Amino acid sequence: MSENKDQKFVYDFTEGNRDLKDLLGGKGANLAEMTNLGLPVPPGFTITTEACKVYLDSGSAPAALREEVSAHLAALEAKMGKKLGQSDDPLLVSVRSGAKFSMPGMMDTVLNIGLSDESVTGLASQAGNERFAWDSYRRLIQMFGKTVLDVDGELFEDALDEAKAAKKVTVDTDLDAADLKKLVTRFKKIVANQAGREFPQDAREQLDLAVEAVFNSWNTDRAKLYRRQERIPSDLGTAVNICSMVFGNLGPDSGTGVAFTRDPASGHAGVYGDYLQNAQGEDVVAGIRNTVPLADLETIDKASYDQLMTIMTTLETHYKDLCDIEFTIERGQLWMLQTRVGKRTAGAAFRIATQLVDQGLIDEAEALQRVSGHQLAQLMFPRFDEGAKTTLLGRGIAASPGAAVGKAVFDSYTAVKWSRSGEKVILIRRETNPDDLDGMIASEGILTSRGGKTSHAAVVARGMGKTCVCGAEELDVDTKRRRMTVGETVIEEGDVVSIDGSTGKVYLGEVPVVPSPVVEYFEGRMHAGADDADELVAAVHRIMAYADRVRRLRVRANADNAEDALRARRFGAQGIGLCRTEHMFLGERREMVERLILADTDGEREQALSALLPLQKKDFIELFEAMDGLPVTVRLLDPPLHEFLPDITELSVRVALAESRKDANENDLRLLQAVHKLHEQNPMLGLRGVRLGLVIPGLFAMQVRAIAEAAAERKNAKGDPRVEIMIPLVGTVQELEIVREEADQVIAEVEAATGTTLKLSIGTMIELPRAALTAAQIAEAAQFFSFGTNDLTQTVWGFSRDDVEASFFTAYLEKGIFGVSPFETIDKDGVGSLVRHAVEQGRATRPDLKLGVCGEHGGDPESVHFFHEVGLDYVSCSPFRIPVARLEAGRAAAEAKGSDSR
Repeated sequence: MSENKDQKFVYDFTEGNRDLKDLLGGKGANLAEMTNLGLPVPPGFTITTEACKVYLDSGSAPAALREEVSAHLAALEAKMGKKLGQSDDPLLVSVRSGAKFSMPGMMDTVLNIGLSDESVTGLASQAGNERFAWDSYRRLIQMFGKTVLDVDGELFEDALDEAKAAKKVTVDTDLDAADLKKLVTRFKKIVANQAGREFPQDAREQLDLAVEAVFNSWNTDRAKLYRRQERIPSDLGTAVNICSMVFGNLGPDSGTGVAFTRDPASGHAGVYGDYLQNAQGEDVVAGIRNTVPLADLETIDKASYDQLMTIMTTLETHYKDLCDIEFTIERGQLWMLQTRVGKRTAGAAFRIATQLVDQGLIDEAEALQRVSGHQLAQLMFPRFDEGAKTTLLGRGIAASPGAAVGKAVFDSYTAVKWSRSGEKVILIRRETNPDDLDGMIASEGILTSRGGKTSHAAVVARGMGKTCVCGAEELDVDTKRRRMTVGETVIEEGDVVSIDGSTGKVYLGEVPVVPSPVVEYFEGRMHAGADDADELVAAVHRIMAYADRVRRLRVRANADNAEDALRARRFGAQGIGLCRTEHMFLGERREMVERLILADTDGEREQALSALLPLQKKDFIELFEAMDGLPVTVRLLDPPLHEFLPDITELSVRVALAESRKDANENDLRLLQAVHKLHEQNPMLGLRGVRLGLVIPGLFAMQVRAIAEAAAERKNAKGDPRVEIMIPLVGTVQELEIVREEADQVIAEVEAATGTTLKLSIGTMIELPRAALTAAQIAEAAQFFSFGTNDLTQTVWGFSRDDVEASFFTAYLEKGIFGVSPFETIDKDGVGSLVRHAVEQGRATRPDLKLGVCGEHGGDPESVHFFHEVGLDYVSCSPFRIPVARLEAGRAAAEAKGSDSR
């Protein structure tokens, strides 16, 4: 973006507020908000996301930025009574990233900016603590070297481990000032050797380089991967927060911690978080040292604990949500370093939403916006069978719930490699860092021997909905030897382990799973509101009930048999949006369809159709009975021919071998000749759908007759069949008119024969671009449209789904061409624009035109919002996704109503 000369690029914490997240990022906006609330926030200022965008677009910072930073830095120095890098009493600052949407650990931070060989002695003198000063200096060189100068962080870690080993200690707090002074010298040599330059001694140079590093961190591989995973736009940029340092590493009366106003794993109220004495914030987040529970702070420093509890209540009441808080205590003085609406597990999201309604902090509409279909889907995953025989390896902190089983892997690369080969894996690390993100995404779950509920592993896993167990201290993880030891038991890479993110338990081998209680609730086997009802199920019930009251979109199921239909009905389906009749001909009936397709004479064809008719009728009777009183959309036969014909290669080999033995089968020879005649290079674009019905006389008539006779039988049995007949793959209104004329004639014949009046509507599936573009014409002959977005996506993009997903989709996702697969979430700009056009044109011709979607997008949360927006009447999806679609349909309606009221 171009630079505006009048643009303001720097805001003091006193100038912003929480509504400026686009400009100040989440961290900066919330620091400003806490400052406005009068909470103890160290003074500082924020460089805006607009400055970052200019830098990323042009390769250099805005011309006005340096002058604005200098002015705000001078004001900060005046407020603090000391200057940045001052030799006898230095002002030190932190430089931290802060995008609009939380991206924990994905971008860069540098603490203790302003220290140098000269000012470190001044800091030691002012603090009266030489060890503290040298500890702060080694941290600066380590973070600056890794973050700004791109030095391998393992080199610093190895040097630190060697220093501890030489002293025969296990934690860095046991290193004294002399040890740390030697470590600083070694760190500086690492920087000089690896970066090709000395560690900068000028404080302002440190500051400017750190700001640029934060800007650059927006486009690191791990940040881009995280944004794709979380569907965060790539053009937002990050703000940079420059804050005066407060120190948690001044001794036992100092420390740092992370707190949650409620448990982010369960949603329960209480004191949740981690605290670490004599440490800086990165120690807690990185999980390098094991923390103590936040409740222990009451014993360690009661005054700070009481003040923190008061502030936590203030923030939760103010933000009306679970708050995630970072704080530091400097010699008994509490400082607030960050707050944000905290990431929480799916179960916690539902519980917290209903708790806040009960407290009067939010209403039901807002509660509905606090949860998502993705979270509901997570709650429907299975859990471990508590009655199963298990071998317990150990127990850690339950950081993110779920039941995960997989082969043990000890690095991110192996996790990705094995996952791509179809293996389910559990990523095991001492602690994770941002470079482990791709492995975390590829894994079923994450297990660490260090860290707590606020460690990197825990926070990222909760955000992704991954099962995670942290801080399992009894597990000795040896990543170099690729093994984990627990007592006498050794788990090698490739051994299967099971982890329970709800209890923190780690098991050897595969533990069997049982259905989720939420699924049992949807299936009617658990009743919310009973005395013993699970609290989570009760919360889900309340929010689903509200979603059903407010949603406009109806939700149907894709179901091809009575069993699936009944299950879909239990899940809340309001009909069937897609019954794929070709699925009724798989298995034993496949040969019957084969005989029909290959029939040479009218007699053979009539014989094949007569055999199929009663089978079809029986299927439809069962289906209509299961969905009695609800609409059922039956799609006429739409098989790519290769699904019902023998494989041409196998048949050719069979015939060739038979001919070589001189015992060729006449039927096989005839079959091979027919298969060659009908063979297609791209069956998805060949003889299928309406084309098949027009080419094979009597095929669609047989199906319509079976549908009509089944409906008449159900009606005469006092049932209430509501049947819709859908013609597939129509590209022109003439195709639909011919089939409809034949169908109307068959229905009239059945009505006359049974003495029953049938109200069967006839419509079409819109799955070709031409059908969408000529929707005004097609609507003249169609009573309803159902968008087949799977095929429409294939034909709009020119993709053969079965081929491209395995060949180049991974590269497209990695390169950012796709934020998400267009088969997973609808492509609003391309496919979506055709859907919108067809809706408008179809309804212009026929105002009462019923509109739905039956592609897999019908159960995708983001796509459901789009379908609400363009005015569809219903979405249809697989039975398991019906609750997700119901919830998102409610959220879409509540969101639209909220936008209208504003």
